[in-house]
Amino acid sequence: MYTNPIIMKKKNKLDVQGTAITLLNEENGEYVSLTDMLRAKDGDFFISDWLRNRNTVEFLGVWESVNNPNFNYGEFAIIKSQAGLNSYKLSVKDWVAKTNAVGLRAKSGRYGGTYAQIDIAFEFGMWISAEFKVYLIQEYKRLKSEEYKKLEQNWGFSRLLAKINYSIHTDAIKEKLIPKKLSVDKTTFIYATEADILNVALFGITASEWRSKNVSEKGNIRDFASIEQLVVLSNLESLNAVFIRQGLSQSERLIQLNQIAISQMKSLLKHNTLKELSE
Repeated sequence: MYTNPIIMKKKNKLDVQGTAITLLNEENGEYVSLTDMLRAKDGDFFISDWLRNRNTVEFLGVWESVNNPNFNYGEFAIIKSQAGLNSYKLSVKDWVAKTNAVGLRAKSGRYGGTYAQIDIAFEFGMWISAEFKVYLIQEYKRLKSEEYKKLEQNWGFSRLLAKINYSIHTDAIKEKLIPKKLSVDKTTFIYATEADILNVALFGITASEWRSKNVSEKGNIRDFASIEQLVVLSNLESLNAVFIRQGLSQSERLIQLNQIAISQMKSLLKHNTLKELSE
């Protein structure tokens, strides 16, 4: 749902038939510059011309009804009844102000211009030309494919980092928690319980509990972790090794690790740090 004020954060460029088009990523989704798209249109054409069309208004109304719980249906009904008339005029700013719409945005200052959520931008592309819309969609898919590949690479790196820190973690367990001349079965049990300390601190569930709830899945709980969770898991393994050497009890470590996991996950998700690094 598009419920929060739009805060533009990161800029990308789409190259559609030689026209550079700004793509802004923000906390509500992706917005494309309609102002940039207009440069590909032959002849005089304005966004207000597109906005006054009845079919456009109906499409925008449907999109807002699906994605915007704060959409003003009363004002929309008035606008819809006037759309298509020669006397009908409506700017993007008026549309947003009257209906509380979030799919379109008139922005001033840096990256100024008119922006539309990606679905609406595709619809606007048809007004440029059918060919332009097809190439716009292809270029957007290409960009998403590149971003996905970078995301996979970061996920792989985070998984590798977690494995490296795991060796540090197990060394601390071996040094401080495993008594001398303990059987292999007993040492394996201690390793497993310490691994579950991290699982419970981060995921709120043990490995066996996850397995019992996901019997059809291949792999383990950590194989299904997000990049953010893998980064925090890596940090927790290092910290748990320190806490073990400090002589903290298992319950004391669990409390501290859980608090750290909550704090770090909130920070990573709030600032979209890993997503920005992958772009």
